[in-house]
Amino acid sequence: METINFNKLLLKTAFSCMACDGDIDKREVKLIKRLHQEKKTFGDIDINLEMDNLLIAINKDGHQFLKQYFQELTTSKLTEANELKIVKVAIETIKADDKIEYSEIKFFKVIRSKLKIGNQPILDKYPDFEDYLEQDIISDSYLSRLQEDFFDTHISNEFQLINEIDNELLKSLKEDHEE
Repeated sequence: METINFNKLLLKTAFSCMACDGDIDKREVKLIKRLHQEKKTFGDIDINLEMDNLLIAINKDGHQFLKQYFQELTTSKLTEANELKIVKVAIETIKADDKIEYSEIKFFKVIRSKLKIGNQPILDKYPDFEDYLEQDIISDSYLSRLQEDFFDTHISNEFQLINEIDNELLKSLKEDHEE
């Protein structure tokens, strides 16, 4: 898979995990921006532009957006290293707001089911991810039900654009600093 396409898929993974619980927490946005600025996790893309494009797409039709994301994961030819990055970014994003919703666990399990990597390479690199890998996907029909259940119980909200979130973050940081 081309690097630029993988970087966009990786960002879409983080973004989807951020939005899958129906709420975009500022700590999740902050994590994604920090990963991009400090570690260049998403390569040389314009993070604000890409995230705003993702926000516009998910606001238009959240369920369709997430279904297309799952399809993209299914059809992408990913290396084991790329799949490990997807797992890491997904779990870090889910953990970023310090509250893990059941819908986020279900969402991660659907992501996990789309990857070819086994659990052992994931646990070798990230031993604290074991809870996320507990097996409850028994068959294709169960996986299909899990995915459909996610969409049946998921409420698709309209989200703020990143520059609006940034403005609120800056204002909040300024107020915290003044206290």
